[in-house]
Amino acid sequence: MDTHVRKMAQLLDNDQFLEKVGVTTKSSVQSDHPPWQDFTLSDLGPDNGLLVMHVNETQDLLKVEMKKIQSEKVQTTEEWLRNYSLESLKLTLEHLMKEGNVISDSRNGVEEVEFTQETVTDFESRLSEVIELYQQRIQWLLKDSRKVFGLVKGTKVGLVVDVSDMNYRPRLLDFQKDLLCLIDEQLCYKKQLYCLSFGTEISPLWESPKTINVHVLHEARQWVQQLAPGGGCNLLKALKHVLTMKKLNSLVIIVGSCTDQPLEILADYAQQCMLGRKLLAHVVIYDCSSPAALAVLKNLAEHVRGRYHCYSSKGEISDSSDLYLLLQERQKAKDLLKSIKQNFQRRIGGSLTSRIADVSTEFANTATSSFLPKPPKHEGPLVIQTPCFLAKTSTDWLKTNGLKAKKLNLYQVLAPNAFSPVEEFVPILQKTVSSTLHEKVMMQFEWHDGTVKNIHVDLPVLYNYQKLLAKMVRIYEKRINWLSVASRRIWGSVYEKRVVILVDISATNSMYIIHIQHYLRLLLEEQMSDKDYFNIIAFGSDIVPWQLELVPSQPENLQKAWRWVLSLQCRGSRNFMSALRQAVEVDFKYKDKHKSQGLYLLTTGIPDQETHLISTYMAEACRGFDLQLHVCLFSVMEDVDSSGIIPARYANPTETAIAFKEIVHVANGRFHWFGEAGIFESDDITVIVSEIEKANNYSQKCAFLVESLKQRSGNQSANPFVPEASSSMLVTKEKRKPQKLLSPKPTALSLARMYIKENHSAEKSSSIRVLAWRPTSAKAEIPPVQTIKKWPQTENKRKHKSRKQTECSVSVFYTDKGRNVGTVYRKYPKTMCTRKSVPSVTLPKKEEICSSKEWLNKYSIKKLKLELPRLMFGPSCTHRKKIVESLHKKVSAKYCTIFPSVEVNGVVKHLQVQSKELEIYTEQMEKVLQRYLQRIQWLLSGSRRLFGTILEANVCVLIDTSGSMDPYLPHITKELASLIWEQLRKNEVRFNLLRFSENTESWREYLVEATDKTCHDAVQWVSKFHAHGNTCILMALQKALSFQDIEALYVLTDGKPDTSCSLILKEIESLRKKQDIKIHTISFSCADREANEFLKKLASQTGGRYHCSFGDADGQLAAHRMLMEGFDDEDDPVFPYFEGDDLKKLTEEVAKARSFLKQAKSLRLLLENWNMNRKDNSVFKKSAQD
Repeated sequence: MDTHVRKMAQLLDNDQFLEKVGVTTKSSVQSDHPPWQDFTLSDLGPDNGLLVMHVNETQDLLKVEMKKIQSEKVQTTEEWLRNYSLESLKLTLEHLMKEGNVISDSRNGVEEVEFTQETVTDFESRLSEVIELYQQRIQWLLKDSRKVFGLVKGTKVGLVVDVSDMNYRPRLLDFQKDLLCLIDEQLCYKKQLYCLSFGTEISPLWESPKTINVHVLHEARQWVQQLAPGGGCNLLKALKHVLTMKKLNSLVIIVGSCTDQPLEILADYAQQCMLGRKLLAHVVIYDCSSPAALAVLKNLAEHVRGRYHCYSSKGEISDSSDLYLLLQERQKAKDLLKSIKQNFQRRIGGSLTSRIADVSTEFANTATSSFLPKPPKHEGPLVIQTPCFLAKTSTDWLKTNGLKAKKLNLYQVLAPNAFSPVEEFVPILQKTVSSTLHEKVMMQFEWHDGTVKNIHVDLPVLYNYQKLLAKMVRIYEKRINWLSVASRRIWGSVYEKRVVILVDISATNSMYIIHIQHYLRLLLEEQMSDKDYFNIIAFGSDIVPWQLELVPSQPENLQKAWRWVLSLQCRGSRNFMSALRQAVEVDFKYKDKHKSQGLYLLTTGIPDQETHLISTYMAEACRGFDLQLHVCLFSVMEDVDSSGIIPARYANPTETAIAFKEIVHVANGRFHWFGEAGIFESDDITVIVSEIEKANNYSQKCAFLVESLKQRSGNQSANPFVPEASSSMLVTKEKRKPQKLLSPKPTALSLARMYIKENHSAEKSSSIRVLAWRPTSAKAEIPPVQTIKKWPQTENKRKHKSRKQTECSVSVFYTDKGRNVGTVYRKYPKTMCTRKSVPSVTLPKKEEICSSKEWLNKYSIKKLKLELPRLMFGPSCTHRKKIVESLHKKVSAKYCTIFPSVEVNGVVKHLQVQSKELEIYTEQMEKVLQRYLQRIQWLLSGSRRLFGTILEANVCVLIDTSGSMDPYLPHITKELASLIWEQLRKNEVRFNLLRFSENTESWREYLVEATDKTCHDAVQWVSKFHAHGNTCILMALQKALSFQDIEALYVLTDGKPDTSCSLILKEIESLRKKQDIKIHTISFSCADREANEFLKKLASQTGGRYHCSFGDADGQLAAHRMLMEGFDDEDDPVFPYFEGDDLKKLTEEVAKARSFLKQAKSLRLLLENWNMNRKDNSVFKKSAQD
């Protein structure tokens, strides 16, 4: 025991020295060594015997200990805990049990362990000292440069610094100050150093790593002081450069914003380059508020088995590898100390006892959740139940039990007695006359399509209908109650036959692991016995599947799964994407061969990955397959775990719910949000509630209809179902002015007269003039006159859509018999060839700043004259048959056997084209397709991805900063900065900025020129945005339209305005009458269909464009795959459905071009086979004749 105490005392002394050295780096030891050298134990002198002194330490021992600790200060927490963990110090419960004596209680036959009071007191004292030791280590890590950048490991260090987010000058000065402290306090003790800064481009300080000396440190300090903002955050380019330095053994990456590349690309590249190298990666997230950046960089560090450190200038450290391990070990010590005080019983005589059954020797490895209260029989076997009926979603259930399915829709009930008002134009009266029958015996009622119908009210039918509605409402309420109990309260109704359950066991759930296990127990007992196959995947930072693939849902497998669930422990973050990939690519790898497949996610917070990445992946995984993702969100009271570690990506419950709704929407699933207090939101329940509200609405309309019938007096009574606007509309409709009769259709003679008058005025004769004024007769037999036209000689002479008429002279005369008309042609048209040669197209290499509509007006397939039907087929290509009377059947023309036949739009035509011409057409069409795809890639790059293309020279950008925009503001501000420099400054656009929420604030009161100074000021103003309040779009539009010389507005918002959409459209239309200003709308992360429709109408009404960035990642991938893989497959890859005007028009043109290309290749193959068969037949005939 004395040996352990002495060892503990020495360790504690070492830690005290460690803190002293950590605070004051300029010690007397440094006078013997240059500041750029590491202290190692090899520098110590020979052992003079003082190193083994028992208690009295001399000055020589102090010197040796200080040198030793100076070398220990570069140890990571993982290395430090190898000597100072509870296991290494023999301070676990297992070690304590070994120091006691086992005795047997004769009264109840239970074995107990007896300890001396000194033993337990000494153990408790040592535990308290170790807790203090951990606290001192934590405080030491939170001082000086270690607080900002963490502990830098290694001797040959590469320093990679991100300067993309340093546009705000005070932030840049603080960053430079922190970097100088890092150099002076940690990097100066290394052997070699390499410095590199990066933004959009990289800027290395030296060509290769330099050995540290005074001059090198001076250059590094000067380099830090000269750092300047550098645009984007191209981390991939920086990694490609720095990983070529083979001499480095440590890499410090300091990033302050979201990277330009996604995690998958960065992680794959770093893993490949670091494979087989002893390179330590240390990722520092410097004062970054973007949850996406935190998640990407933290996961990048975990992928390369490195360390991460998150620093905030607000004085909070959200996460750190070193601190996490220390806090975890400290919590273990606290839990052990608390357990000893609770479980040991004191006896008279100074001894302590405890039952062996009450103390587990594995306590040190258990989490705090072991002491949480558990439900009765929590760890017992499952009581498996068999469902009595087939599970369905509420949507499917309503297909057989809804009001429409039961024929209880109000309009279905009233339809037999509903009649449309009759209106007819009476020529004699020269006005429209309406029937007045409804005014006497019927009621007017507004129909579901907005029209007004005359209803005969049958009171007994309506009374019975209301009784049936009340009965259906009671059924719907029972359904809601059934959905709100047992396992359905947590999971909803699980109806698929092949199910994978994803369970969140991140560290933030450590206090709720019992709840999660209990929820899984309810699911396995009540809803899984009738499934075909199932599996469970738990995920934190790592993925822990129960089985490698789906297994049959048999009772023994359910029991095994439950025993596995009991062993789950919470750790790490929420690596949701890896769990999804495991489920989709392993469990559902044959998803195309099966039906009824579902993923059920139980989680308490937002995933580590960005929402749009998960949505894109799920949309691709579920498209075309019977696979859905359902989310069960469990809202907990605390947002941090027991150790005080905030998750890698944080969002409040409302933001989390919004993110998961977006994911569920693209995965065709359902969203279920619940907590300990009950269900907050459920798609299954929402659908039923909507049906109840519909039934109540129908019942109220019936009551109003009956009441209005009772109150009716005289010829007309008030109708509560027709609003005032509709009533006035009806009155106006009855009193409208009579319409003018249509002009009579011109006769053939009239057409001939007009033709002569317009085209042959110089050659008019007196007889023709008489004909022109001769009155027409109703009895004249006028045969139809067909206009003869000829084909144009070249495609360049073609105008508009009609072919050019033949140049010929025509004389019109009456024949001798009756009043029939004849014509004489003085010139006859020449027969022209209608088939055209394949044109050679020329497309611009440089992108034009214009809308897709304007661009396609010049470079569409039609404008380039590459439409396949017009090139390949003409009138002479049509397959013709004629009846031969002697044969009594139709006979084909002679040339029908010469050319191959194809069917085009239901008409059989002959292919009169050479294989070489089809080859030329294919080459031209592939050239056009490549140019289209390059244009799409350009539209999906840079600031155009979010804002579209700025076309006008005088614009104002309006940004929605309402409360719903709070999670997206960091991303929006970054994209705005890119917009200002990439489009406004580059194209010299006069601009202004305006933010709006419940009020408006403009950057300037007028439009300004885009200079370097104004752009810097604009970016600085944008960086101060904060989200709050409502969405008052009308006020913002009115203010923006008041700016002088304004040409267009660009409005970015994420939702529906607070005021009436129709009111806004009406007000804007009245304002635009004074000045013609276009309004371009941008929908950002908006899932509200009604809000998007409003933005489309606003843009269309003002001549602007609607833009939506949803699907940009899929679009970039599809364009890249087409350019790399070619255009052989028309169906793969395909572009996502773009709702924005520019991308929608361009992708539609791409689809048309791919269709023509596929047809051309098919026709060429058909022609080659036809020629081959003809050649074989000719050879066969020749040999037969010989």
